Amino acid sequence: MSNKKLIYIADDENNIRAAIKTFLENAGHTVEDFENGNLLLEAFAEKTADLVVLDVMMPGSNGFVVCKELRKASTVPIIMLTARDSDLDYATGLDLGSDDYLVKPFSPMALVKRVEAIFRRIEFERQGNAKGDETNE
Repeated sequence: MSNKKLIYIADDENNIRAAIKTFLENAGHTVEDFENGNLLLEAFAEKTADLVVLDVMMPGSNGFVVCKELRKASTVPIIMLTARDSDLDYATGLDLGSDDYLVKPFSPMALVKRVEAIFRRIEFERQGNAKGDETNE
């Protein structure tokens, strides 16, 4: 990636937050991590992120609630990260507007690759829209 992206992570497990943060920073991103969804929502209201990684099961506002709140005002890409692996949980996460759903335990490298794939798609869509604008002039 040529330019750094700001990624927010909310997970109540310190070791998981630290691992995700390390892998994403090593991939060239800026990462801010939060121990719960409420803190992430407060930070997002001040400064939007380029992507959000949410744990589903957190105290306070869980990942589903945070995803729903973010979708009220933003199209920021969201990756749900959880130990909840039922089809209903997966469908709920996607129905609320998440872009991807990863089940714990997970490979941090797989998460990085999913993040990069989302950023590539966004860039491709942006370039496609820019080319479309040029042809309409």
